[in-house]
Amino acid sequence: MAAGAACGAALAALTVPAAEAGPLGRGPVHWAPKDPGTTQVRFRGLAAVDRRTAWLAGTGGTVLRTTDGGTSWRNVSPPAAAGLEFRDVEAFDARHAVVLAIGEGEASRVYRTDDGGATWTESFRNTDPKAFYDCLAFFDRRHGLAMSDPVDGRFRILSTSDGGRSWRVLPADGMPPALDGEAGFAASGQCLVTSGPEDVWLATGGGAHARVLHSADRGLTWTAAETPVPAGDPAKGVFALAFRDRGHGLAVGGDYRPDQSSPRSAAVTADGGRTWTPAATPPPAYRSGAAWLPHSRTAALAVGPTGTDLTTDGGRTWRTIDTGSYDTVTCTPDLSCWAAGEKGRVARLEH
Repeated sequence: MAAGAACGAALAALTVPAAEAGPLGRGPVHWAPKDPGTTQVRFRGLAAVDRRTAWLAGTGGTVLRTTDGGTSWRNVSPPAAAGLEFRDVEAFDARHAVVLAIGEGEASRVYRTDDGGATWTESFRNTDPKAFYDCLAFFDRRHGLAMSDPVDGRFRILSTSDGGRSWRVLPADGMPPALDGEAGFAASGQCLVTSGPEDVWLATGGGAHARVLHSADRGLTWTAAETPVPAGDPAKGVFALAFRDRGHGLAVGGDYRPDQSSPRSAAVTADGGRTWTPAATPPPAYRSGAAWLPHSRTAALAVGPTGTDLTTDGGRTWRTIDTGSYDTVTCTPDLSCWAAGEKGRVARLEH
């Protein structure tokens, strides 16, 4: 069966409860594939603006953009970027976007476009061989952060106040010490997420505990909280976060190695990340991305290489509703959800 048909058949069982249906409607929905014209690129970066406009960032320095709901895609990759690994993209509209390339030393870079990808400006290139940037997140069109794995024992934070046109490293004295082996995961662009004008959360793994760090002042000072998601290995931890407001959030992750199980792969918080409770029925395997359904207080999606899961009780219980492979997922205020992953897989949630 073709990948798209398999996804559609599996997701046909996704029926949002009437109380939570809202703008998604009360009928069944499914992942509808949106062919980007390539099967060679893994898209871990995804930024959906609305039902019609979305940006993808992936391997081989690839950036694609659609403005017609995924019917057609334009290759808007930065020139001479073929050797870069784009893992995150943040888009403000159809013309303005920022992308992050990951890697050690100068492989970590940030680019910005103001004309829909026709031209790009490199606004940051890492020169510290100890830094490795994982994720980007914006509070609004001007203010945003990028995070690096620990440098000299603390996670490093970049800040912009001009929409990603320039960046500065924030002082490290407001960041708690990192655990031995602790790092972030550049798996879905969701290891750093924001809610509102000042709150931001950072997900970790690899250390003795999988933690979530929270800042209420745009990255100047942070507090750390342990989660029940297993860690203690470079392949284990929290890979993605999703907050529907400054109090209620989800954490998903596990062990990304396909031959390893991932018990306790999800957790939930109702106090802004100060405490985390394990999901009573978590996803059955490692999950790398998560998103709340539009305008819902209790429904959310989690995705990973082995499937998509749905919760309708705020993250306490999850059920698998698709077995297709996706790395990242996002939803927009105008009622759309998008997912992307390996082998050029892109889809939008539709009736």
